[in-house]
Amino acid sequence: MNPQRIVLILPCCIGDVVLATATLKALRRRFPSAHLTWAVGTWSKSVLEGHPLLDALWDTGAAALPVKSAAGFVRFVRGLRQVRYDLAVSLVRSPLMSAAVWLAGIPQRAGLDSGGRGFGYNLRVPVDPLQPRHEAEIYLDVARALGADTADCYATLPVQDAAQAAVAAQLAQAGVQPPYIVLHPGGGQNPGMTLDLKRWPPQHFAALADRLAGLGSVVLLGSAADADLVAAVAAQMRVPAVRMDGRLSISQAAALAQGARLYVGNDTGLTHVAAAAGAKTVMILGPSDPARYAPFAPDARALWKPGAVQVGGVVAGVPAGWTWAKDGLSVDEAEAGIRAFLG
Repeated sequence: MNPQRIVLILPCCIGDVVLATATLKALRRRFPSAHLTWAVGTWSKSVLEGHPLLDALWDTGAAALPVKSAAGFVRFVRGLRQVRYDLAVSLVRSPLMSAAVWLAGIPQRAGLDSGGRGFGYNLRVPVDPLQPRHEAEIYLDVARALGADTADCYATLPVQDAAQAAVAAQLAQAGVQPPYIVLHPGGGQNPGMTLDLKRWPPQHFAALADRLAGLGSVVLLGSAADADLVAAVAAQMRVPAVRMDGRLSISQAAALAQGARLYVGNDTGLTHVAAAAGAKTVMILGPSDPARYAPFAPDARALWKPGAVQVGGVVAGVPAGWTWAKDGLSVDEAEAGIRAFLG
């Protein structure tokens, strides 16, 4: 197999896209001279901009699954046909995506096959939804089926010089000098799913920030939509904190995390971004399984209180009656895990 044009398909969402950069690395290793395009949604596109292993990005639009509507399906098939790809690599578990790739007439079609949903691929990689395997490893199975060497393929994102300079200027303006730590209390919302219970409670973040303040200045990070959460954390802290919610792009958030002594966040896309950017990262998980969703990077740690999770993953929701107070990680447990991680 010697494809000249490859399309990697995974439109949504930020965490999934970051985890799939491990597969991108494996594909580039397997097909070093091929022109490689990633079909990615508007929500997640900024994560991949400037990635050195990609030749092009195809913005598939705002929808989490661009083929879900009839108009979107036709538009996506037409887009695939226009470029005349030799190989499609689909990391989407959807019969609609499988059908779209098949109808586009791409000669080589590799993709995930969960319960027969990958019928349109001629290289089908089976997925058992009831087996708790890491999402990044499941994606890498497709690269392995194509003969790729996946050794040392972790989630990786480049940190742009311009982003580093912008963050340095903002930190200086706020009077923050290294060392500093970053806490991100938000997340749990994207075009594909809303699961607010993935968020560790704000009072827990506040207490943890106070305990870790000896490591450096505390910077609270979040999107504009996280403003109320960040404000709740800051209001309950005893030590001062610098708020940067709603002020940074994804690439700038990656630069902020990379320069930090420690980044702590929930099971959310931005935490995966931090880990892939090389930050020393701690992810606090609650009703989601670290065996599936932990950061896929060497210098990252998932902290979790073992308990019941949905067998099929977060798409199945939260176990009945699950609460942070009863089932989740305590502040004491989080602090102990972080200090052990930091050595």
